[in-house]
Amino acid sequence: MNTYFIAAAVLAFVVGLAHSVLGEIMIFRRMRKPGQVIPTDGGGILLGSNVRILWASWHVLTAFGWGMAAILVWMSRSASGSTDHAVIAHAIEMSMLIGSVLVLVATRGRHPGWIGLLGVAVLVWLGRTM
Repeated sequence: MNTYFIAAAVLAFVVGLAHSVLGEIMIFRRMRKPGQVIPTDGGGILLGSNVRILWASWHVLTAFGWGMAAILVWMSRSASGSTDHAVIAHAIEMSMLIGSVLVLVATRGRHPGWIGLLGVAVLVWLGRTM
C-alpha cells in the first residue's frame, strides 16, 4: 500500500471539504435569498445567472478534488509500477501544483488553499517516486 497516496487522498478530501463549507459560509450565504438553495443575489454586480454558475463552479472544484482523492486511494491499493499509474499520478500532481501556484499568485499568498494543494502535489510526487 502506498501511504503517500493515502495521505494525499485524505488531504485532497479535507481541502475540498473546507473549500465547499467555508465557501458557503463566507461567500454564498450572503448571496442567497431566504429559502433558496442556490444563491442568485449578485448584489447589483453580478446577474443571478452569473451567481448560479459561480456557485456551481465552486462546488465542481470540490467534486474534482474528491474524484482525484478516490483515484489516489485506488492507486494506493493496486499494483504499482505501471506506466498507467505513473501517468495518472503525474497528472494529479501537476494539476494540484498548478492550482497551488494559481491560488498563491492570485491571492499573494493570503489564501491558505495553496498550501493544501501544494501538500497534495508533494505527497503524490513522493508516492510516485518512492
